[in-house]
Amino acid sequence: MKKGRIAIGCTMLLVSLIPASYCQDKGRDPIGFSGGLMTGYYRGYGIQANFTAHHLAAEFPFDLRFGIGCTFLNPGNAADARRIFINNATNGEPEKKGRSFDFRLDFLLPKPIFGMDNSYIIIGPRFSTFTGDFKYVGGNEDFDVKSQQWGVGGGIENHFKMAQNVSLFIHYGLDFYFPSALSGHDTSYSPNNDNVNPENNNQNNDAPFTYKDANKAIRQPEFMPRIMIGVNFNL
Repeated sequence: MKKGRIAIGCTMLLVSLIPASYCQDKGRDPIGFSGGLMTGYYRGYGIQANFTAHHLAAEFPFDLRFGIGCTFLNPGNAADARRIFINNATNGEPEKKGRSFDFRLDFLLPKPIFGMDNSYIIIGPRFSTFTGDFKYVGGNEDFDVKSQQWGVGGGIENHFKMAQNVSLFIHYGLDFYFPSALSGHDTSYSPNNDNVNPENNNQNNDAPFTYKDANKAIRQPEFMPRIMIGVNFNL
């Protein structure tokens, strides 16, 4: 929760830096709503659904967008994950897959970008639930490593009107997620190294593995670049 408050606090600080004069220039357009879908690269293949509220108040310069997404990504090093979370066995053919569900609140500030009037600067808090699945065919081992993380992010969007109520948009952005505990197979590693049932490293005099080892082996969300294309529908 502390990291969640930090993420929200960072977002509100950035929002407060927008010049107040912009609020006075914004027209009193009627409140509107839109829904949309976007897909593309988010450190893997990602897809997101979103809902946006436009022109909430003349004094409020932002549109607000809530989004829910799913990304399929590389969860990390399968051999190291096994050593750090289970044991030092090496048998079996490793298979791995990862996914992350993210929830985001975006503040969209209308601003001409690259000479395009229908564009936005975007900032907001994020929350992610990550799962990395590791399976060892022939080794009789199959386990998940999970984490939950708060983050912050930003980006820009260019929108192109395709029809009266439909627009195409291109999104470029970068999210950052704060380090969080990694848990799997009755073992957990925390950023402060208050770890639960850490395994021993047989390649380092049986010294217990640390959070640094686990975080290096498991590629939970951290810096997450986004390049996506989407469609918005006015509701």
